[in-house]
Amino acid sequence: MNTVNPIEIVNQSKLKGFHYILIICLFFIMMFDGYDVVIYGATIPLLKAEWGLSNIVAGSISSYTTMGTAIGAVLFGLYLDRFGRKRIIILTTLIFSLFTLLSGFAPTPLLFVICRVIAGLGFGGVMPNIASLISEYAPTKHRAAIISLIFCGYSVGAMLASFSGQVLLEKFGWQPVYWIAGLPLLILPFIVPIIPESVNYLIQQKDTKGLVIVLQKIEPMLPKDVQFAYVKQEKIQKSPVRDLFKNKLGLSTMMFWLSCFCTFILMYSLNTWLPTLMMNAGYDLKSSLMFIVALQFGSIAGTMIFSNLIKFLGFKRVLIPLYLVGAVSLTLIGFSKNIYLAYVLIIIIGAASLGLQNMSNAYVAEYYSVDVRAAALGSTMAFGRIGSIVAPTYMGILLTFNLQPQYNFFAIGIAAIFGAIAMSFIREERADYALEKQVTANKVTILKSSTNS
Repeated sequence: MNTVNPIEIVNQSKLKGFHYILIICLFFIMMFDGYDVVIYGATIPLLKAEWGLSNIVAGSISSYTTMGTAIGAVLFGLYLDRFGRKRIIILTTLIFSLFTLLSGFAPTPLLFVICRVIAGLGFGGVMPNIASLISEYAPTKHRAAIISLIFCGYSVGAMLASFSGQVLLEKFGWQPVYWIAGLPLLILPFIVPIIPESVNYLIQQKDTKGLVIVLQKIEPMLPKDVQFAYVKQEKIQKSPVRDLFKNKLGLSTMMFWLSCFCTFILMYSLNTWLPTLMMNAGYDLKSSLMFIVALQFGSIAGTMIFSNLIKFLGFKRVLIPLYLVGAVSLTLIGFSKNIYLAYVLIIIIGAASLGLQNMSNAYVAEYYSVDVRAAALGSTMAFGRIGSIVAPTYMGILLTFNLQPQYNFFAIGIAAIFGAIAMSFIREERADYALEKQVTANKVTILKSSTNS
């Protein structure tokens, strides 16, 4: 009997009902991940009024949550191979849904903070595992598009956070907005049987029965008594961070780190404080919450539009101007008194912050060779998370000075300027794709010389 490679079956498959159902389930989880993260920023004005929180304390709560997110990413990454991606996804979804729900019942700021930090553990663990699981089951031809689609769920959830805030906050207070976060707890029992365990985990466990059940959903003609070729994979040693400074990569590595730090400053300053900033600029609560929708719409539209431009112009020629346009838009919005112009500027800012980070991740992945790519992405995101911890408290301190709105937005825009400067120092000639082109060009030159001779 012929043996088959399970990974090849997945990679070469066509999109089936199995794929669409899996995409819907993971999109749903990502949607509530985005909802639960962003809802805090929408409720800050009411929390401050009810508990008498200062801007510094309100910002610190968001920073503590982000610390939990960073810990969760590391913690659940360590146990990934032991428990499998499916169990980690279900567990982390349970954690962030349950403790965001409990946040709505917190009688004191201390209990609220504890619930948010524990929920942060779930936020940090769910996203990378969803990306890893869907990358294993998506056919190679559609993989990038499917991953992008699922991560749009985060922005859709953020929009829902804004809409629920508009409907509930003024009439019913901040608590019901957090109760909505418990909806995944009702849906999880239906999702658990649908989400499969990762192919790599099943291979590691040599779970032939489990592989057959999953692969028959992808390839129905696969016989039940099929034999799999368990290719023994050599353990890949993780490249230490020092390898990112070899072969004249040191400057580019540091600039990637700095640009990611700056982008996270932009993202988390806006995710946490945008409604408050817009209220300080003279808009009411409902209008301020609609700006969250505009921000997330900008991130989705920006990713789709500018990622296509990158194919023709290259990363730096698109991302550096986008940073600068974002800085200008942040400066102008502080002076704008027209709500429609403000929406346009916020959409641009969404593309130049959240959308820009999506494209920056792709830049890092393509810049480095495969043997150091994991270390590059991991270290860049780790350094960027420092910005996500600093940003909410930084803005909270700034708001205590009661400055004019334009100064607050300009303070955020400074991060975009530094991000553009950092990215301008990245050395394109050291990129993996540039070196490959050079090698190919040399081979062509040698071949032509041999032919002429």
